[in-house]
Amino acid sequence: MIFLLVIFIQPSFSEIDSPRKQIKLGIAPDKITCHEGLVLMLKPSGGPACLKEASAVKLQDRGWIQIVHKFEKSVKEIETIPASQNSIVNFYITDQDLNTSHNAVDSINTENLFEFTINGIPIRGPETMIETGPDTGKFYLKLDLPNQVNGKAITQDDVLLIRYLDQTDAAGESRVVTKSVVLSQTFAKIESSGGGSRIGHEFTLRIYEPDSNTDSKDEDKIPLSSFEYRGDGGIRTTLANPRFDANSAFLIETGPNTSTFEVKIKIPRQLDGKIIHIGDKYEIRYIDKSTPSGTYEKIIFKGRIG
Repeated sequence: MIFLLVIFIQPSFSEIDSPRKQIKLGIAPDKITCHEGLVLMLKPSGGPACLKEASAVKLQDRGWIQIVHKFEKSVKEIETIPASQNSIVNFYITDQDLNTSHNAVDSINTENLFEFTINGIPIRGPETMIETGPDTGKFYLKLDLPNQVNGKAITQDDVLLIRYLDQTDAAGESRVVTKSVVLSQTFAKIESSGGGSRIGHEFTLRIYEPDSNTDSKDEDKIPLSSFEYRGDGGIRTTLANPRFDANSAFLIETGPNTSTFEVKIKIPRQLDGKIIHIGDKYEIRYIDKSTPSGTYEKIIFKGRIG
């Protein structure tokens, strides 16, 4: 079993922690994120509160201070996409103000544009962001997460906060757009059941792979060509080889939104003209070429022919 870091993305701007919880995560009071439509106010004591605009106006006369943090979702938006399992968070920012070369792809220095924190502790971010195409106004960034923050390893339920410091919005004012990402540790594995080490005996090959679960309502599929079989004697092929007598051309998700995929196959007596012997060792490797960061991940199942 191989343990890897999987990044789960909070799907919408509406899923924002309460000011009290954000404070516990180490976020400064004046940098608290409120739900869209609410105003961030600082009490005379310095504590934060998210209030309706009408209430905010009344409290200003009592010494409360308004902090302008407002979502310009239609214009300025952070869009995260499922991260690879190599501790990378991939995301986009849409901002037409940065689209200055309308016939070319813009490359923008991110200095003073972004802040990245894990549990309130600043981390280093990418130095540049690249426009996705000429005149799109949509920029791609790849954030490499550190293994540790302040000497402590990243662990379950740590929170990455992305803050985009928009210098001027449509009204000429500065705004802050935020997105939070919850980090979790889970496992991806290949497992077999039903005699997988015996020649000619059917067994089930199963993998837990959240990155391939792209449709929460229907079963997803992973092609057999994504799985490589390596055996003694220099055997090297994919499970798409018809000799494996698979019951499907894909590993099929066991149900909507389960992230678990499986297929039934048999290890043959021969592969590519080479004999498989009892006692031979073999590996099945999952090679994922679909990750947003373009990385290749390999999860290895090792067995011996019985």
